[in-house]
Amino acid sequence: MKRLLSFLICFIVLVFWSSCRKDFEFSPSTGNLEFERDTVYLDTVFTNIGSSTYNLKVYNRSDDDIVIPTIQLENGVNSFYRMNVDGTTGLEGAQEGKFFENVELLANDSLFIFIETTIDISTLSTLENQFLYTDKILFDAGSNQQDVDLVTLVKDAVFIFANRDEDTGIIETLTFDVDGDGTPDETTLQGRYLENDELTFTNEKPYVIYGYAGVGAGQTLTMEPGARVHFHADSGIIVTEGGTLNINGELSTDQDVLENEVILESDRLEPLYENIPGQWGTIWLFNGSENNTINYATIKNATIGILSEFGQNDTNDKLTITNSQIYNSSAFGLLGRATSITAENVVINNSGQSSFAGTLGGKYNFTHCTIANYWNSSFRQFPSILLNDFVVDENNTVFTNTTNAEFTNCIIYGNDNPELLLENEGGDFNFKFTNCLIRFDNPNLEGTGNYNFSDAMRYQDNLFNADPDFENPFENLMRIGEDSGANSLGNTDFNFLNDILGTSRNVPEPDAGAYESVVFED
Repeated sequence: MKRLLSFLICFIVLVFWSSCRKDFEFSPSTGNLEFERDTVYLDTVFTNIGSSTYNLKVYNRSDDDIVIPTIQLENGVNSFYRMNVDGTTGLEGAQEGKFFENVELLANDSLFIFIETTIDISTLSTLENQFLYTDKILFDAGSNQQDVDLVTLVKDAVFIFANRDEDTGIIETLTFDVDGDGTPDETTLQGRYLENDELTFTNEKPYVIYGYAGVGAGQTLTMEPGARVHFHADSGIIVTEGGTLNINGELSTDQDVLENEVILESDRLEPLYENIPGQWGTIWLFNGSENNTINYATIKNATIGILSEFGQNDTNDKLTITNSQIYNSSAFGLLGRATSITAENVVINNSGQSSFAGTLGGKYNFTHCTIANYWNSSFRQFPSILLNDFVVDENNTVFTNTTNAEFTNCIIYGNDNPELLLENEGGDFNFKFTNCLIRFDNPNLEGTGNYNFSDAMRYQDNLFNADPDFENPFENLMRIGEDSGANSLGNTDFNFLNDILGTSRNVPEPDAGAYESVVFED
């Protein structure tokens, strides 16, 4: 009986309280909305590529529940923007995402507006600045109207993408000699070979690549100083048999802009994506490609920055890379497989596995290079440098190959220990480290097998575990300071006159690594 009485009392109180409230009695908006900001800047986008989603918070600071009669885009159905208001897309048809009616907003509450855009730059030619697109969000058009500006910078670009069959929807794939038997093989690698008029990338417009841009027999892809190349997810460049890649950047005067370097990165231009690894595939120097050269390039945010395969016995090196930087690779910065690479004034940092891996043997010559890895050491298996001479097939059969590797005046460092792994399974395994700063402080390995540091045939005048005094390696700022252990460590017999920034090296005692030391500003 007491329980029933309590229930009746609660029910009566609830009914009385509800009858006194004015919930769902909305008053028209009076133009007193408040906004998180008065302008929403949608970061730079390429023409006809969708942006990220941005949001705007709208506040009702009053004690009254209100209804906003309309929320709309000033350019109406012709606007390149589209909106979602608290999970709704507004009116149907052409006005969807453009026009909303009677949007309710409770007292002292807020709502979210989500904004995206896809802009066709060819329609902007009549604007004063054809690369700037603007619109407004209008709230309560009429005497109580308020507005928030929308601004987007749009970049024109040269787009390279595989063809799609209109009937089947199948995207074109590349055909090349995968197994080395002299017969072209069909692959599942989406992409196409570049046409002759596409083989020079200039600095006039950025290039956006979908799938893999192929460089075939007799073709040379040349990238001129200042070229900008952007890759969509799972995209890259593949240089097949008889093809050549020449990246011909030059020293820049502004190290923030890098106006003369060739920059290869993803097609996401928003700051959020600026340093996210693994956004695109790789630059793949396939078996049979030849005389590839890279000078003054920045390669960032790939899965593998550069993959160079085979060719260790060719007359010329498969790849010569100079004055270049490779950052934020989700797997390897530079991966060689039984290949030949010469590297001078090269910086590699922040790789999910190794920054440089020379596997299945190969011929490698690195001089004045900074090979570091400050990726979270808990999530990577390998050190900054990995050298091995073997591969294990699906039958657990071990195949070995000859290794010849020399590292001179280099820094080999990182946030793990040791940062050098040498694995030999019985092939000719020849290597030498000369005048290098190396992180290796592991008594379980030091002095045994490949790590007999007293062996002058393999180790000469190296320094172990001294602080390289990097500027900020977690942000890929790899210059060394005045307290670096690499200072004056280099051997002038192997010296290149200038460092990666064009600074003259100290003679007769150059610093190890790609940079001469500087005094950091506070």
